[in-house]
Amino acid sequence: MKKALLVIDVQNGMFQDGNVVYKGEKLLHNLKDLIDQARSKGTPIFYIQHNAPAGQPLEYGAKGWEIHSDITPSKQDIIIQKATPDSFLNTTLNDELKKQGIEQLVITGIQTEVCVDTTCRRAFSLGYKVTLVSDTHSTWDSQVITAQEIINHHNGVLRWFAEVITSRNITCDR
Repeated sequence: MKKALLVIDVQNGMFQDGNVVYKGEKLLHNLKDLIDQARSKGTPIFYIQHNAPAGQPLEYGAKGWEIHSDITPSKQDIIIQKATPDSFLNTTLNDELKKQGIEQLVITGIQTEVCVDTTCRRAFSLGYKVTLVSDTHSTWDSQVITAQEIINHHNGVLRWFAEVITSRNITCDR
């Protein structure tokens, strides 16, 4: 089963001074290792880049919109632009995956309870085998619960839609 790695919304705007995504440095470290592994195995990598309106942290074309430099895409990686939490809605993602014969998606990125959750569920609904890497997605504290509690909750709930495993237990081979 041919697989691809999806890296959702890991953009500079998610790492602003004073408002860095929960465990941001560890997230980048784990993602970099996973991306390096995928590249070494020839696994396709898809970066999903959110386009927000003017004045927002992920404002299209602004510094915050750029993909974080620790995980810079290479020439062969595909960048998909989106404007909603669903990486498939009004994007070319599904077409690009089908073109390459991808049947399994390894999902990572930001924000756990929004774009990562929505994309996992939608990928499952579209018939993809989904793997959520439990330590390569993140968020922020809400007014009610901590970021870690949100991550833990979603790692549990998304088991209905995805195999949930840690980055050290996954192989990003084709």
